[in-house]
Amino acid sequence: MADLADGESIEVQGSGKKPYVLKNTGGVYSCTCPAWRNQSLGIEQRTCKHLRKLRGDEAEKERIGNLPERAKKATGEKPTKPPLLLAHRWENDRDLTGWWMSEKLDGVRAYWDGKQFYSRLGNPFIAPDWFTADLPEVPLDGELWVGRKKFQKAVSIVRRQDAGKQWEDVRFLIFDAPAHGGKFEERIAYLEDLFKEGKAYADLVEEKKCASVDAMREELARIESLGGEGLMMRQPGSLYEEGRSTTLLKVKSFFDAEARVVDHLPGSGRHKGRLGALDVVTPEGVRFSVGTGLSDAEREAPPAIGRIITYRYQELTDAGVPRFPSFIGVRDDYQWPSNAVSVLLDNAGDSSKTSPEESTKTTEVSGKARRFELVDDKSSKFWEITVDGDQHKVRYGRIDTNGQTKTKSFADAAAAERDAEKLINAKVRKGYSEVGS
Repeated sequence: MADLADGESIEVQGSGKKPYVLKNTGGVYSCTCPAWRNQSLGIEQRTCKHLRKLRGDEAEKERIGNLPERAKKATGEKPTKPPLLLAHRWENDRDLTGWWMSEKLDGVRAYWDGKQFYSRLGNPFIAPDWFTADLPEVPLDGELWVGRKKFQKAVSIVRRQDAGKQWEDVRFLIFDAPAHGGKFEERIAYLEDLFKEGKAYADLVEEKKCASVDAMREELARIESLGGEGLMMRQPGSLYEEGRSTTLLKVKSFFDAEARVVDHLPGSGRHKGRLGALDVVTPEGVRFSVGTGLSDAEREAPPAIGRIITYRYQELTDAGVPRFPSFIGVRDDYQWPSNAVSVLLDNAGDSSKTSPEESTKTTEVSGKARRFELVDDKSSKFWEITVDGDQHKVRYGRIDTNGQTKTKSFADAAAAERDAEKLINAKVRKGYSEVGS
């Protein structure tokens, strides 16, 4: 019988005009038909007549019957969040001399309960038996890690349901023993004893004593130069407690830069009826939204379109988009570069707000795809848009699949451009981040 390779999808004709899409993502087969979507089972255990017709009844019976037992057990149950210790940010407000410091890993947080990996939200990670074979049967807190700047690859592997060969690239890096009950130093000694003979796919995170704040900053610079995210700081003698605690702090660098306001994005919730975020563009032509750091007064009377602001951010994505930008203030003493990329300022028809030099109609979207992704404990989705003349094309779906495509036409190219920017802003407000296309 026919089958789908990992990541492959096909369309089959259903009872209506619109075809159904069958996919295989990491051994999880899905169909867009109502019969598959409306089942109360977990997605790993669902099937439908279209999948049975494609793969054969026996192949589907075998697939469902051969699911890992721990996946079957987890399916259909409401996830229970593991009792994890969570960090606060260091606000440069306390001396961390004497604290323990380790690298902040850009992997996937994982709680090992002695038999099974779970995410922060309590969803199971189905690791191969050979990956977990020599892990101790005690709770461990750590990170499923592939390498620096490889977060997306780590997510794509640990979310698979086929417990496949891809796990060979993953390491379980452990930084705590939640159930031990002792002080931090005692827990580390306990872990060192557990792992003194080494494990095939697991290791302990290196902890160093912080000699001074200056030494911490030097270590932070070293880690960041290697492509790392930052540092985690642990208070000496602290206990493991569930929830967010000031005994665990994350330290990352922040950078300041300037951008020009090109639009005001409406707010929602408690900000309904006033500014939700500033739509801004950098001198290099990178466009994004700044929605945090604004006071209530600034939301009521935001910086005018065309004004230059200073914002703070943590780092740049591969596409050059600032991550976690926060508003600092209006910058009147900044000279906008003469060679800066120009964009169309959206002034809702009010040309009095725009000087002639600012009203160019060069587009940032047209002619190339802009890709955005949302990756967290619940989602692993992408959304991509390309403007081509008087129409734009949107492609979206789960990461590592081809997704679905929709094309929409407009009266002219400017209208297509404006609608594309509105869609982008809506995605950013939902938590999507721009990545390289």
